[in-house]
Amino acid sequence: MHAFLDSPRLRQIVLGLIVLAALAAPHVIYPIFLMKVLCFALFACAFNLLLGFGGLLSFGHAAFFGFAGYVAAHMIKVWAWPTELGVLAAALVAAAMGLVFGLLAIRRQGIYFAMVTLALSQMVYFFCVQAPFTGGEDGIQAVPRRPVFGFIDITSDLTLYYVVLAVFTLGFLVIWRAVHSPFGQVLTAIRENEARAISLGYQVERYKLLAFVLSAGLSGLAGGMKAVVFQLATLSDVEWQASGEIVLMTIAGGIGTLTGPVVGAVLIVGMQNYMASLDEWVLIAQGVVLVLVVLLFQKGVVGTLAAWLGRGR
Repeated sequence: MHAFLDSPRLRQIVLGLIVLAALAAPHVIYPIFLMKVLCFALFACAFNLLLGFGGLLSFGHAAFFGFAGYVAAHMIKVWAWPTELGVLAAALVAAAMGLVFGLLAIRRQGIYFAMVTLALSQMVYFFCVQAPFTGGEDGIQAVPRRPVFGFIDITSDLTLYYVVLAVFTLGFLVIWRAVHSPFGQVLTAIRENEARAISLGYQVERYKLLAFVLSAGLSGLAGGMKAVVFQLATLSDVEWQASGEIVLMTIAGGIGTLTGPVVGAVLIVGMQNYMASLDEWVLIAQGVVLVLVVLLFQKGVVGTLAAWLGRGR
């Protein structure tokens, strides 16, 4: 029995069930909600690459997510770019921002690193408030859903869901490959013992910077897709509270696990959606969830379940 639990056959079965559930989900659940979950799940996975595997806590990731949404919305609506090019450009702009942020922040550690990223994020927020192309507090509205690759009509929510699912899958696979590569192993070594990694000859700052840029680019990819889904780019996605929500999703799901941020996104976005009538009480409910996770699931939902299964075997 234990051999079966550890077998590749079981993993294939579980993966097949997940794929079937993802394909069938929009026929059962509201597609817009599912697409919001996928966008935030990719955002959380990108953030977890930096925190869970690199040990770098950033409080400024909303800058990449939100600003990429503005870039994609402006290029698609004002410059009439194809959807795929607008989203790709948003991801590249976010990666470039990550390079600048990283060069300024990675020389700091711990709370100092977090505060530098928060300060830089706030600068981006105030820029978005004042910049003419962002629309200020009104944002960029009525972003058109142009056909993807010229022939995939995404005006239908159902069709757009499968496009967003494909983008999420691509981003998740990039993160999975990065984590299971020699780069990911070195990144984990830096997280566990940076001084030892330096003594072994690794250029620690270069690995941190590469992780930061990759995380920022994937966050921008998620932000660009969200602007297409909701046909809107607003200040709410670039505020520091958005960075806090991603931290909460990652902690709730499980820091340092690949699927934990996805579970955390489902939990937090689900609470926001189905408890919206409670107004400010949603924030209190999220706080309660965080307290319960810290007390009962110290490694997050996925991390704790994995530990329980390991002990059972």
